Amino acid sequence: MLAYTYIEKGKFELIEKERPVLLDPKDAIVKVTMSSICTSDLHIKHGSVPRAVPGITVGHEMVGSVMETGSEVSKVKVGDRVTVNVETYCGECFFCKNGYVNNCTDPNGGWALGCRIDGGQTEYVRVPYADQGLDKIPDSVTDEQALFTGDVLATGFWAARISEIKEEDTVLIIGAGPTGICTLLCVMLKNPKNIIICEKDETRQEFVKNHYPNVIVTSPEGCMDTVMKVSEHGGADVVLEVAGSKDSFELAWKTARPNAIVTVVALYDEPQILPLPDMYGKNLTFKTGGVDGCDCAEILSLIEAGKIDTSPLITHTYPLSRIEEAYQIFENKEDNVIKIAIVAD
Repeated sequence: MLAYTYIEKGKFELIEKERPVLLDPKDAIVKVTMSSICTSDLHIKHGSVPRAVPGITVGHEMVGSVMETGSEVSKVKVGDRVTVNVETYCGECFFCKNGYVNNCTDPNGGWALGCRIDGGQTEYVRVPYADQGLDKIPDSVTDEQALFTGDVLATGFWAARISEIKEEDTVLIIGAGPTGICTLLCVMLKNPKNIIICEKDETRQEFVKNHYPNVIVTSPEGCMDTVMKVSEHGGADVVLEVAGSKDSFELAWKTARPNAIVTVVALYDEPQILPLPDMYGKNLTFKTGGVDGCDCAEILSLIEAGKIDTSPLITHTYPLSRIEEAYQIFENKEDNVIKIAIVAD
């Protein structure tokens, strides 16, 4: 089968690999019908994910149909259409039982697929702990609608959940890439008084204005003034940092009001400095880390109910055989790309 593979820093290749087999009674084999390219894949390519293993098939955002299950898998059966969770988790350790599935203590726990074990930019994928890692797609939900459930949508849902958003709040989201838009969709479920989204790219600014007209859109240069005009207490009540740069990290804490919550969703290419003397007295609460992707069933229910719609995010679709072309477009942000879906040839 064809598999897009991490060869070494700076190099991915589409190569032939053996079809995966069950290695554990809790495994399932999924035929991938659609996957997508994520910015985290680029982080691997650029060497920003040290735990990524050369030789693995990349890709951690996918949907497909179950082809085979181990003897201990009970949640899904052969033929089911499923989403695949970005997190691998056992469901039994301390962290899993408390909902912190990103920190599962299993050797393959946390972000494994497409990072430390073979992922989904291929034809077939082995999913460990299938009862936790797979969720059945409702019949009325298409693969396109469900595609982002296991990763960027789970990330946005988790970020909105831990940010303790209230209806009287002003919420600032920094970054309007795919994860930023998915975070926006989940923040909208909380019905805050004001939502501001800060984005430097004019094409993405227009995307937000066209699809979400009730959201206030600003550039980084105008962000502080916009927040101060809209907020009632000297800054945003909640800031979600989804952009992942030095400037966006600094903007996040500076635009937050005293005693605000700053939720850092982004994955950075380099360490960030926390200037505690400069922020002393603001009494900020920072929430950071990788997504705890344990809300996928609820997310699928919200998609089924029409309360979440990610379909506008898929701006390009390519067959697996042309994935290198798709990566070039995604990495260079050509053709007004937001998100690229990769489908089986």
